[in-house]
Amino acid sequence: MNPIRSVLITGANAGLGRECARQLSAIESIEKIILACRSGAKADAAKAELQAETGRDVFETLLMDVMDPGSVRDAVVQLTAPVDAVILNAGGMGGTDPTGMTPRGVTNIFAVNVQGHVALVDQLLERQLITSTILYAGSEAARGIPKMGVAPPTLDMSSETEISSVATGRGFAADADPLEVYGTVKLTAAMWMASMARQNPAIRFVTISPGGTTGTNGMDDLPFLKRLFFKHVGGILMPLLGMMHDLETGARRYVEVLTNPKFESGRFYASRAGSPTGPVVDQTTIQPDFGNPVYQDNVNRAVHQFV
Repeated sequence: MNPIRSVLITGANAGLGRECARQLSAIESIEKIILACRSGAKADAAKAELQAETGRDVFETLLMDVMDPGSVRDAVVQLTAPVDAVILNAGGMGGTDPTGMTPRGVTNIFAVNVQGHVALVDQLLERQLITSTILYAGSEAARGIPKMGVAPPTLDMSSETEISSVATGRGFAADADPLEVYGTVKLTAAMWMASMARQNPAIRFVTISPGGTTGTNGMDDLPFLKRLFFKHVGGILMPLLGMMHDLETGARRYVEVLTNPKFESGRFYASRAGSPTGPVVDQTTIQPDFGNPVYQDNVNRAVHQFV
């Protein structure tokens, strides 16, 4: 694996994306870090802060709203040279109405976690603007986290119709738990990444969960009681119980996977069973279906219906 010198990070102005940018800037071989954000003002502020904190002038900004494939395509056109790596970090609950519909016919939560990133990867590959690695920010919720009240997804990956219903929201009851919807959406992304790895062997595609992480914005739009728990009560108790770690630790997972070739293309890495923290393992050792190429390709075809 050749040294990575340039990296594009989506959702890079805050939380894990910003912290990852900061950590990457400490690597001498990194010459350019592109902060892809939907707000120009926030992108510029993050760039200025990171330059001041790190003492390195390696940061650039790129306007991109991953909830809008059109915005993604417009952003890619602005790239003047290939990047070595892309970190698909933007995500979360998709706003205060996760299962509300976008103008393109998918739910907000699917748009921000999957649709925009599928469009981005397709454009980068088509225009030959990616040379080495694509990293997707997964989640242990894709296999379920019973200790945190997140049930395992029940998606039938043998049915492209059922997979498509994840994108449109028809596969969920009106009162579905937002965290279970989130887990199912993250599952589709991990399977899409695995399929893309087999179809594009010259590029390394890796899904890595940052784990249960405090200090992120991902849970800001949960219903009040769940937000109160995950953002405040859980933010204090969960680290003490080993169920969450700090922002630096979560972002360090990104950096380690990006720079260490032992993490294989097509794999989904996350914490061991029973915990969203600690050492990461290949998730097929926990859920063998994650390694099923038929299921992976079913998901890939299904999600591409909406790009």
